[in-house]
Amino acid sequence: MPVRPRWHRRRPVLATRTPPLPPGPGDDPPPPWQPRRTDRPPAFKPAPRRVPARPAPRRDPLPGLAALVPLSLVAAFFAWVSAGPLWLAVGHSTAGTVVIADCTGGGLTQRCRGVFLAEDGRFTAHGVRVAGVPAERTATGTALPARMTGADDDTAYADTGPGRHLRWLLGLLVVAACAAAIVRCTGAARLPDRRSRRWAVAAGLAGPLLITLGFVAAAW
Repeated sequence: MPVRPRWHRRRPVLATRTPPLPPGPGDDPPPPWQPRRTDRPPAFKPAPRRVPARPAPRRDPLPGLAALVPLSLVAAFFAWVSAGPLWLAVGHSTAGTVVIADCTGGGLTQRCRGVFLAEDGRFTAHGVRVAGVPAERTATGTALPARMTGADDDTAYADTGPGRHLRWLLGLLVVAACAAAIVRCTGAARLPDRRSRRWAVAAGLAGPLLITLGFVAAAW
């Protein structure tokens, strides 16, 4: 029998990847790595839409002005009635005797007039208003110890006890409350600008303070 030749099966030759050789002294450096390019365009992201801020509503100045006038008048009244007792509390006064001429009303509505005689005889004030007269000593001709800030004052204070401090203390507290109410009602503390807000608050507080200082200086 003829011998058939044995054919050897060819085995697939696997290609091996050889690492690149390092560049020599005269070779160019390898190109830098570049990202893979795609034909798909980048996703479009719309910018966030800004909502315009609403302007602050403008305040009507009429209510603030309507509150400013009566509050200033109240502050001026209590500054006026507190100036004299304040000088008496710090010791600036002239002691003497007041003789009651007439009294009308009672309680908070009591009004008394009289003649003040200074102790050293420096002056005599006729027809002065007498404050702090006890209800049981309002008869005409009654003599009471009293004090006045000076000859130009028109009020003699017959209450020489510790209660006399309430006259100026309560009055100045009312003035301070009126100053705070002026700042509140006029909207000075709600201005958006910080510098303008400070100036407005300072002006609202300085008004009653200047009024008080004026009456205190006049009562000297």
